[in-house]
Amino acid sequence: MNDTVKEQYFELLRFESIGADPLKLRDCAECANWLKRWLEEAGFKGELLMPDIKDSKASPPILFAEKKGSEGAPTVLIYGHYDVQPPDPLSEWKTPPFVPTEIGGRVYCRGAQDDKGQFFAFLTGVTDFLASLGTDAPRPTIKVLLEGQEESGSGALIQMAESIRRKIAADVLLVSDTSAATGLRPAIVAGLRGVSSFTVRLTGPSRDLHSGHYGAVAPNPAQAIAEIVSSLHNADGSIAVDGFLSGIELPSPEELAAAEESADPEEVWSADIGCEAVGGEKGRSIVERNSFYPTIEVNGIHSGYGGAGSKTVIPSEAFAKISMRLVPGQSVTAVREAVIKHLEAHCPRGMKLSVEDYRLGAGGFRLPLSSPLFRLASDVLGEMDPRGAVYQWDGASIPVVSILKDVAGASALIVGWGQAEDKIHSPNESYSFEQFAKAREWGRRILAAL
Repeated sequence: MNDTVKEQYFELLRFESIGADPLKLRDCAECANWLKRWLEEAGFKGELLMPDIKDSKASPPILFAEKKGSEGAPTVLIYGHYDVQPPDPLSEWKTPPFVPTEIGGRVYCRGAQDDKGQFFAFLTGVTDFLASLGTDAPRPTIKVLLEGQEESGSGALIQMAESIRRKIAADVLLVSDTSAATGLRPAIVAGLRGVSSFTVRLTGPSRDLHSGHYGAVAPNPAQAIAEIVSSLHNADGSIAVDGFLSGIELPSPEELAAAEESADPEEVWSADIGCEAVGGEKGRSIVERNSFYPTIEVNGIHSGYGGAGSKTVIPSEAFAKISMRLVPGQSVTAVREAVIKHLEAHCPRGMKLSVEDYRLGAGGFRLPLSSPLFRLASDVLGEMDPRGAVYQWDGASIPVVSILKDVAGASALIVGWGQAEDKIHSPNESYSFEQFAKAREWGRRILAAL
């Protein structure tokens, strides 16, 4: 990486573009403007889009940029997101979370990989490709769409996607926001799970109560939230919500075999997460649990006193943050109905239940292995790495991708260069210069092939 690219990369990382935090809206706007200027210097025509919705003032801008190509050449839409996860817990960071710091060939900073590092490296490869062309050489039309809400559900972009259908129309949708296989072996993502999330809140007593005076008399919301959360799963780890699994489309034998072939063994997963990889339904492989079946996960439970020492109270309320990863065949609205019905049916006596901040998100999708675009990508990645590319069905989600590919009318190609040691969404996120170079080379090579 030359000094100019490194300086630009580090400058991009310094923006505290936490899209989910209204207090960081200015940081997001400044980040989007910086990217607009960067693309314009590369010959793109850029504009900032704001969704035409009531809360648009609280939405980070969406950046659209375009560089016209040769007549008859394909149109390529590149998607990425400049927003990042909050850095919490701050006490666990070994370096300042928004000060890019080089250590041992890696850059430590929030967003170093997810997704600033990935999309910026890819776009740098795209500009390398454009710079290499002669004046009369054929070139594709290149469109870039960068948003600031992916980490919180892409609400603004999802709402305005239909209104910008003609603007983002493309033949190919390129995304670099996923991982390579272990050892940086190239991986083509053939499917992603969808995601929905919500908060369930229980209220009981009108105030926090003395646990001696009111114990065994007043219902306890902290205990009740534990009960209702535990009701979501059966003893074998399978999901206990009636109707939740309705309509799911299981993988074909070919897809399952390809996924198992490239999968890491259980001991690698256990070493990565720091404990036994025993989550999910017993009797199913990690690939099945992580790629092809849906999940319900508790992201946090909050109630009562959590400070030093003891405070003997019965708390007045409790709440849990819950997310769900969804697979093809599941309806996001049917899942919502099933989950709310389950929660209401299992609400403990004496409690008032409310479901808040329900984010429908988007469903999961899988792409056909027979896609000509996959064959082209496999050839390009084989030139980059003699081991060749593998196929993966990622258990994570990029909710807006399934919508963008349909609205844009594009074939999707998802190739990323993340690794487990990057620790995305955790303190001490990082991205290596080797990974950056791979993503940059991939950007240059796939544009040349297209």
